[in-house]
Amino acid sequence: MNLKKYISEMIGTMVLVLMGCGSAVFNGGVGTTAQVLTVAFAFGLSVVAMAYAIGNISGCHINPAITFGVLLSGRMKGSEAGMYILFQVIGAIIGSAIIYLLVSTGTQTEFATQTGANAVAPTSSITMAFIAELVFTFIFVLVVLGVTDNVKGNSSLAGLAIGLTLVLVHIVCIPITGTSVNPARSIGPALFEGGVALQQLWIFILAPLAGGALAAGIWKLISFQKAETK
Repeated sequence: MNLKKYISEMIGTMVLVLMGCGSAVFNGGVGTTAQVLTVAFAFGLSVVAMAYAIGNISGCHINPAITFGVLLSGRMKGSEAGMYILFQVIGAIIGSAIIYLLVSTGTQTEFATQTGANAVAPTSSITMAFIAELVFTFIFVLVVLGVTDNVKGNSSLAGLAIGLTLVLVHIVCIPITGTSVNPARSIGPALFEGGVALQQLWIFILAPLAGGALAAGIWKLISFQKAETK
């Protein structure tokens, strides 16, 4: 068992949740354009930072949807993917626990959000939320698979490309669901939030995994090359 990879995924996901969800908690939520951009860049820059910190150890998936896409692309074994996802969820729970600790030990009693948990916006529907999470995860994972491809990718720019794509996805999707595109990122905060966050958690698990699977299928289709015949 390559424990270094799994610990790296745990730490990376912890940082993603702490910084991304923490930006929503401590900057007043996502009610204004400035707040949306703040949260979007917090998530994106967290990915950039972790990509260059742990990318050469684990590949810096820090997202079960990415791991699922990589698995279906034939780039890793099922047992390893399962351990990646387990440690990603543990990392998300740790990140959420730190946010909970900060909130519960502070002097401010009211925050726009206590945990940064995902939920379907009042202006959205369950169907709209599911479609949004599926489509935006598809776009995100497709970029990941493309820039990290051994033949067609560009590893030196992968972290930046992936991080900026996550920023873009958040800018559009935050008003719909708060943006998950990452089951671990949703599981951690929902466990501390409870209520609606837990009731709607299935959306933020199933839709991103479906999006990751779709991205894997499309990438295999568009990147396929027939062997040259002599």
